[in-house]
Amino acid sequence: MSLILKLASRNLLQDRLRFIGTVVGIVFSIVLVTIQLGLFLSFERMVSAMIDHASADLWVVSRGTKCFEDPSLLNAADRNQILSVPGVAQAEPLIIGFTQWSVPDDGTTPVFVIGSESTAANNAPGLHPWDVVEGDVASLAQPDAVAVDRTYFSRLGVSKLGDSTEIREQKVKITAITSGIRSFTTTPYIFTTLTRARSFVAVPPNRVSYFLLRLAPGANVNDVRQQVLAKIPGVEVLTPASFSSRSRNFWLFGTGAGAALFAGALLGAIVGAVIVAQTLYSSTKDHLGEFATLRAIGSSNGYINKVIICQALLSSVVGFSVAALIGLIVVEATANTALPIVMTPTLTAMLFGLTVTMCVISAIAAIMQVLRIDPAVAFRQ
Repeated sequence: MSLILKLASRNLLQDRLRFIGTVVGIVFSIVLVTIQLGLFLSFERMVSAMIDHASADLWVVSRGTKCFEDPSLLNAADRNQILSVPGVAQAEPLIIGFTQWSVPDDGTTPVFVIGSESTAANNAPGLHPWDVVEGDVASLAQPDAVAVDRTYFSRLGVSKLGDSTEIREQKVKITAITSGIRSFTTTPYIFTTLTRARSFVAVPPNRVSYFLLRLAPGANVNDVRQQVLAKIPGVEVLTPASFSSRSRNFWLFGTGAGAALFAGALLGAIVGAVIVAQTLYSSTKDHLGEFATLRAIGSSNGYINKVIICQALLSSVVGFSVAALIGLIVVEATANTALPIVMTPTLTAMLFGLTVTMCVISAIAAIMQVLRIDPAVAFRQ
């Protein structure tokens, strides 16, 4: 094995410029795939973040609701009907919607308001801000209070706790600041109370966006679902997992966003494979005499194939190492932006496997060329 490695490394390093070209091709391909799949994972997390962080056992949504951000309004009076269902301990209304935030001295910018009645009650169902780094959730009960994420400070025209502005000509004051609550649409989330949110997004008093249910201990989820559906027409009752999955499927596949990211990743892999295949083929062709000599002295096809595959593996390891380093830099650079790129151990392992597979497959053309060599070529040179 040491001789195979020595032959492979010398073949690669004999023409260093060509080897650098191979590594650059691999790096370009893997970095592109990393960015595309990292964005996909980031989108997937952000799309379902609100549902995943809500304190609820079941969601009551209008029938046909495709995702969290686009509900049809429910009748607020249905809350009493829901609470009458055995097994339902709490049913908290939620109001969401887009509105305009007044940027001091710079017009307005769209924001997405989330209003929950029990903002200060951690044991009640609702959707409250998390990862609070300044202020606290209880402060949202104060007059005009809202919570914002510091990622969007520049867009919102604010910089610190206590800054104030207006939403729909109504005064608001920042009493809580979060870190990392970002929207995949890049529209800032604004957390506040139910009543305040209702006025911000102009929802009538008799309407709400969702009901978030907390079940009594021992209650059967499916039984409760069926009874709520029987009592209230025109709604769906979803578990957090099913609603989260529905939102991800809609935004990532129903809108084509996921397909576009996968297409970019596939393009990167194809470009890298072509570059590596061309380089390995060219390198092998330049060493046909040496490979013919190996065959003439009795080396098996398997042995020669191992040398060529070893070249591909060496290229993949060097290329992936550089690409992984660049990927980590990109992840760190985007960590606090509105559109972060996510890297996980699973994705890293998958990318390494992709790199190795791409390089080994690319070596097939070179192997086929060598297998057609007549050993007598070694004696005619």
